Amino acid sequence: MTDMLVKLYALPEVAHLLTALNQKGIEIRRLHPSEKRVIAEWVNQNFTDSSWAIGCEVALENRPVSCFIAIIKNQAPVPSGDPYDLPDEILVGFACYDVTRKGMYGAMGVKDEYRRQGIGTVLLLACLHAMKDEGYAYSVIGWVASEDFYAHAVGATVIPDSEPGIYRGKLVGNISQS
Repeated sequence: MTDMLVKLYALPEVAHLLTALNQKGIEIRRLHPSEKRVIAEWVNQNFTDSSWAIGCEVALENRPVSCFIAIIKNQAPVPSGDPYDLPDEILVGFACYDVTRKGMYGAMGVKDEYRRQGIGTVLLLACLHAMKDEGYAYSVIGWVASEDFYAHAVGATVIPDSEPGIYRGKLVGNISQS
């Protein structure tokens, strides 16, 4: 898979897309450090690449936190009168940046049944706008699975000769002898 480059100074606006998702009951926000176990377990349960969960944990160590999530608030009424007894938030997607390397976007994942609703695009834009606000001019999207998605969503272009890029091989502790 190839890498792609995005000009952060030429990003599409995200406000109208956030409003559209909010009208569907979907919110985008930064992940909180106290949610470390929840995100790691959820990513491992919903996606095959276990390094994505580790990436979410790395994003929680960054300041500001470099992981955004998509949530749906549980609409069931909260029985108690306790102001801190708030509705559950159901996790449906995530996206991170500055995890693999500084200036790199990814990974991103949206739960199967919530795809094709614009959640991935808004998560992407939330991360890229955050990177722009932090002073980056460009972002590299590493190991792209869908060039068309990123080209359409943010005008990303393929970086020639970027395979395998920084992804060389898995680190192992011991070599088994045969």
